[in-house]
Amino acid sequence: MKSGVAATLALACLGFGIGVGYAAKEKPPGVELFRGKPSKEAGLAALHQAESLAGEGSWELLGVARVYYLAGEKDKAQALMERALRKPKASDWQRVGQMYADAGENAKAEEAFLKALAADPKDDTGRSEVGSWYIRNGQRDKGEELYAQAFARNPSELWHYVRAGEAYLGVPPGH
Repeated sequence: MKSGVAATLALACLGFGIGVGYAAKEKPPGVELFRGKPSKEAGLAALHQAESLAGEGSWELLGVARVYYLAGEKDKAQALMERALRKPKASDWQRVGQMYADAGENAKAEEAFLKALAADPKDDTGRSEVGSWYIRNGQRDKGEELYAQAFARNPSELWHYVRAGEAYLGVPPGH
């Protein structure tokens, strides 16, 4: 009987502790953070909160960095990219390359894309994405070579064809 009471008491304490933990967790401010503020102030407040919520997630940090970069806050973006790229994966370099491509900085985009391809030589998705970028930028031979590699690995991949269609028709890449 005593062990049953002790187990019940232990479970109650555990439940109480979990409840206190959730209650203590700070709730993000939501729309009130930026409602009614001038656009730049509102946008920067939203990004500051997003950065806080991103923690150390590389995709999350790069998502926030992208907006800072494209909004002209390049130093802030660079600091976030450095945090995100401490132990980069191919997909992290891919995102950095796309950010530079969106900014029209093609030399930086190509450098990041090449790092993505080198980081994962078997990634056919990355090859089709970078291939599309090359085609959009007038380097069709390089693009089609990457497509040939991607299709050699996975000729049935729907998204390779969608990316090719986007590139040849001048449609911005889907995200």
